[in-house]
Amino acid sequence: MADTQLTIHNFSAEKLAGNAVNLATFKDKVLLIVNTASKCGFTPQYKGLEAVYQQFKDQGLEILGFPCNQFGGQEAGTADEIGTFCEKNYGVNFPLFAKIEVNGAATHPLFAYLKKEAPGLLGSTAIKWNFTKFLVRKNGTVYKRYAPATAPAELVGDIEKLLAE
Repeated sequence: MADTQLTIHNFSAEKLAGNAVNLATFKDKVLLIVNTASKCGFTPQYKGLEAVYQQFKDQGLEILGFPCNQFGGQEAGTADEIGTFCEKNYGVNFPLFAKIEVNGAATHPLFAYLKKEAPGLLGSTAIKWNFTKFLVRKNGTVYKRYAPATAPAELVGDIEKLLAE
């Protein structure tokens, strides 16, 4: 692979606390990147995401949560409210980032890249709802996209495969 290939390591994002993070800091980690929301039918997936994170974090998995308010206004809270909600209700310890947009003119560049690299059903690049998941190899290339209804536990086999690479 040429060093000039675009990967998620070329992007940065703002953490919930407001500090910018270069995603190259996650080099050599398997990443599960998820657009999240606090008031969504899939919000209980936070519990499953945290369980998968606890199971594999010491083996090199990082889960990156990106709150998004584009679907039914399901993430209207402030950064502090989002963080408190996730920690109090689901014990979330994996990194949460600042609220972003995943579709439209203001799409965060990371999500524009993820959607291009792993289109959805019938080649659609749009994200249909919260809790769309992207699994990323240690080298920063996108492995696969998963639908919102896909439970985090269903990704364990793919996570184990990528951790072994």
